[in-house]
Amino acid sequence: MAYWLFKSEPSTWGWDDQVAKGDAGEEWDGVRNYQARNFMRDMAIGDRGFFYHSQGERAIVGIVEVCAEAHQDSSTDDARWTCVDIKAVRPFKNPVTLDQIKADGRFDDMPLVKSPRLSVQPVTDQQWQQICAMGDTEA
Repeated sequence: MAYWLFKSEPSTWGWDDQVAKGDAGEEWDGVRNYQARNFMRDMAIGDRGFFYHSQGERAIVGIVEVCAEAHQDSSTDDARWTCVDIKAVRPFKNPVTLDQIKADGRFDDMPLVKSPRLSVQPVTDQQWQQICAMGDTEA
């Protein structure tokens, strides 16, 4: 299993919207960055990800699971753009903020710190475990 981070503006698509989609999940559409798209092409069903609110609280608020592998993004006819579907697994008991992550030297190499504009990014096994522990949430 691989781990990822999905960033969204909660005013556009927030954790509650994701939860409302239930087990069917929802396309993670609209990504127009080649690196982020390529990360989604690397994803497999069952991979887990952090759901990150990029505006306002700027925090990891939940865990999602990839429920459909990369396919044509339905928000465009351009074949270059693909996406995965994700479903909500569980919320974080205590959201983990970007400030907390930046203040902890263990995350200096994390893309969230180094490439903050990237909307989909990988997370290492160690980062996954550490952030789940910080959020008092089962990994």
